[in-house]
Parts: sequence; structure tokens; C-alpha cells
Amino acid sequence: MKELGYISSLVHKVKQKDVLAMRTLYETFSKEMLATSQRITNSKADSEDILQDAFLNSFDKIGQLKDENHYGPWLKRIVVNKSLTVIKKRVNYSDVDILEQYAEEVESKAWYEEISFDKIKKAVQDLPDGSREIFSLYLFEGYKHREIAEFLNVSESTSKSQYRYALKLLRNKLKKEQWIDSNNI
Repeated sequence: MKELGYISSLVHKVKQKDVLAMRTLYETFSKEMLATSQRITNSKADSEDILQDAFLNSFDKIGQLKDENHYGPWLKRIVVNKSLTVIKKRVNYSDVDILEQYAEEVESKAWYEEISFDKIKKAVQDLPDGSREIFSLYLFEGYKHREIAEFLNVSESTSKSQYRYALKLLRNKLKKEQWIDSNNI
């Protein structure tokens, strides 16, 4: 349903203040954008507020969109920026030196293959805010550490360190749960 010509025609109608087109764009992109925000904020309530604000903002500024076919990526950028603004208020990145001692690369063997998706999702949600945010932006949203550093006003090494710390926490938590599950059989 996200065919480019279709999206382009909806965007054109929104530029003309067509309320039905606004609703259709909302219905087309809201689920994806809510998931993006939730991966960053780890808060459904915050993400729902962000979603509403992002759509209103996109409709107000739709005239600034140069290519009507790029509405989805443009909206996603708005959602990510608004999500980052919300969590910047509650995350402290000043403890980077402490986190550096935990910076390890992911092991090469696939110990995680037997772990269910639900357990992995829960483990990601349980990460500390700063680590989860950077982990989500890097792994799920595809941003580079340089971009994340600019978004969050931190150094690129802080972004990399937080990401590696998140990987270590996830690996330890999931390995522990895997061990518990295998011993409860």
C-alpha cells in the first residue's frame, strides 16, 4: 500500500489541506512510526505523544518536503528527532569512562540462535535508556555512530561505547536466560 505514486498523490492532497488524505497518510505510516519511537524511548505513552506531534508537524510543514515520494523517510526523521528530544531529558551520558571497561565485541559463535524473539525483544527493552537508545538507532534504524553522536550531542566514541555496552548486557542476559531455560528442561 506504500506505493510511491500513491504516497505522492496523498502528499499532494495534504498540501491542499485534504483531511482525508491526512488521515490516510496517518493510517499508512502510524504503526511503523510508533514502533520506531518505542524502540528509542521504550515508552508507549511517550511514543504515542511523539507520533501525534510528528504527524501534526509533518502536515504543518509539508510544503517544505521537496520530493513527495520521500514522505516516509522524512516523517521517520521527524519521529526519531522528537523521540531523541524526549529521552535527552532523562538520559545521562557522562559515565562513558565506566562503560569503556565493558566495551567488548560480540562473540562470533551464534549462541543466540535458540533464543526466542520475544526474549530478545524483552532484553532490549530492559537495557538502560542510553544504551537502548543508541542500540536501537544503530541496529534497528540504521544510523551511523557519527549521526547518532550528532543527534545526541555526544562524541562518536560515546555512541560506539554505549552500543558495545548494550551488546555486552544483552549477551550476558540472554546467555543467562538460555542457561536457566536449558537447565529447567
